[in-house]
Amino acid sequence: MLQQNDLNAIQKLLESPKKITIISHRNPDGDAMGSSLALLHFLKQLQHEVTFISPNEFPDFLAWLPGTNEVVIFEREFEKAFKILTTSDLIFTLDFNALHRTGDAMQKTLETLEVPMIMIDHHQAPDAYPIFTFSDTSYGSTCEMIYDFINALDYNNLINKEVATCIYTGIVTDSGSFRFPKTTAKTHQCVANLIEKGINNSEIHNLLFDNANYNRLQLLGRALQNMVVLPEYQTSYISLSQEELNTFKHEKGDTEGIVNYGLSIKGIDFTAIFIENKDEGIVKISFRSQGSFDVNQFARNYFNGGGHINAAGGKSFLSLEETIQQFISILAKEKTRK
Repeated sequence: MLQQNDLNAIQKLLESPKKITIISHRNPDGDAMGSSLALLHFLKQLQHEVTFISPNEFPDFLAWLPGTNEVVIFEREFEKAFKILTTSDLIFTLDFNALHRTGDAMQKTLETLEVPMIMIDHHQAPDAYPIFTFSDTSYGSTCEMIYDFINALDYNNLINKEVATCIYTGIVTDSGSFRFPKTTAKTHQCVANLIEKGINNSEIHNLLFDNANYNRLQLLGRALQNMVVLPEYQTSYISLSQEELNTFKHEKGDTEGIVNYGLSIKGIDFTAIFIENKDEGIVKISFRSQGSFDVNQFARNYFNGGGHINAAGGKSFLSLEETIQQFISILAKEKTRK
């Protein structure tokens, strides 16, 4: 948690109404959307003028979250977003710790601002751009950090059903429905409090995980058909080409969580998914591991990315086939067993 003198300074900042902007990372997931909207609903109760700017479109399966109708999309509404950013009194950056995670265009804008920023994030190696940094890799989600942040400011009474719903969404998605290692007793205590605040945890779970359309399920089937197992490296991987994405009418968010299937195989402790994006000229990669294999360092070393020890992302500028071949050749060096 933040030092008490930092908390006191933030409390003072929030004493009088301000124009506050909240920013998530590009391609926001459940934790980015949940933490940003939770903070938005909390700050509005303190009479601040609050705007949440997402660098690009968020997935449709999160569109039911309270407040999504107010989100400003930087790529689609540049002039509006630019005016909001340049006239802000304070900016919160949530679920990322380096400005490049917002994308090239938004990064350039943010780097020109003289607006004070507050970071709340749980990824490794934070940059030094904020005036206050709440960075802690022991947390499984930024949403759980938002819960503790609000409580540290002594505003638990302002965690209403809307705030609680958003916080729960980020916790349940980033914890893999409470099965990932950073799910602690404290996490469950937090969730118990959220349920007492009136959230419908069963309905939220259904909206997140049991609301897929036919094409999304067909895409999942193709992804599983494409899975390759490399038992000599205790590794599996999945690939999806742009052609396959187009065949199944891929929409943002449709590939969310598919990478985790690769760890469900007995004897596998490292998995990846490679997703071709011809519009951006990249292959988007997600890595997951179990145990001590550090996918954050793996992504940083080889694939222009990073994240957590057991969950990270990256990208490649090679073709899909060349990226996979590079990955396999690296495995021989990184994962050779004794």
